[in-house]
Amino acid sequence: MRAFVFTDKALGRQAGRFVWLSINTEKKENAALLARYPVKVWPSFFVIDPVAEKVIFRYVGGATTPQMLRVLDDGQKAFRGTAGAALAEADRLYADGKYAEAAPAYEKALETIKPEAPSYTRAVESLLFSLSTAGRREDCAAAARDAYPHLKASPSAAGVAGSGLDCALGMKDGDPKKAELVAANAAFAKEVVAGPKTGLAADDVSALYGSLAEERESARDEAGSKKWLEEWAAYLEGEAAKAKTPAERTVFDAHRTSVCIALGQPARVVPALQESEKDFPGDYNPPQRLAIAYGAMKKYDEALAASDRAMALAYGPRKLVVYRTRVDLYAKKGDLAQAKKTLGEMLAYAEGLPKEQVSDRTIAAIRKQLEAAN
Repeated sequence: MRAFVFTDKALGRQAGRFVWLSINTEKKENAALLARYPVKVWPSFFVIDPVAEKVIFRYVGGATTPQMLRVLDDGQKAFRGTAGAALAEADRLYADGKYAEAAPAYEKALETIKPEAPSYTRAVESLLFSLSTAGRREDCAAAARDAYPHLKASPSAAGVAGSGLDCALGMKDGDPKKAELVAANAAFAKEVVAGPKTGLAADDVSALYGSLAEERESARDEAGSKKWLEEWAAYLEGEAAKAKTPAERTVFDAHRTSVCIALGQPARVVPALQESEKDFPGDYNPPQRLAIAYGAMKKYDEALAASDRAMALAYGPRKLVVYRTRVDLYAKKGDLAQAKKTLGEMLAYAEGLPKEQVSDRTIAAIRKQLEAAN
């Protein structure tokens, strides 16, 4: 969104309505703010009451410029108290991170919101996220199935289809409704990727290809899964080629790395990652992704060298990602002593992070892995 949305001049007129603040939750000095305004999903957008200093509206996930403008309109309505009572209550629960309670509140609100209403799309998206987070996967898949026909011509089409398919795939095997919900949402996902993509967020479309590949894999259709992976890689390479700036191009690096490794073609993404590292010498992501790609190529010395560069640039909780990769690289290289040593360093680093930036669960998992290495 930094590369494609927040550079859009259409957001300029919002300057008089909102005071903008961007917070890097990975930095140690922001831990206190993170304690006050917890973030579990990135990106997250909050509208905060300037007097009460309380979150009055929350939006989770990426957005196109038109979607973000609609989010800001809804945020202002929440501040002024002009949203409908049912939707306002759902938004309040959502803003507080009470997703299990927000889900039925959105279901109730949507009973009176017509699909053509400006708030319908955002209410559906919030409902799907709430249902998914609350573990109500069948309800999430069914809600997406029912909402998609109303949104298939909107910028939310990819996100709704993707949420529905992911929820359906997450249902338990043997559930009598799983096959029907997977098929319905997969059909919508195919419709999106086959149609015009103007106005859709590229990362939403990219995620759809991944979900379609996963659907075929779950059906034990190896050829079908590979087909979607190939189409996914081609889509990302095409989008990267159209990028007007290095910042726009590097947005696709993460997904390109994942799909090329899934295809067994990690070398395919290496030139792009090398270019990104050259363009962004202060960013840990390109060398971190290179470490993963080289590791998949079994070029462990080159992978560890890239990891060294990433480690020098990483900070906060993101440094744990670099540590995890290093542990994996040493283990695959056969250097179990160094893998164990790195785990110890990782544990010490995690324990030294502010409690707002690392969970007890994460620390416990690292400790358990270290104990197993003894």
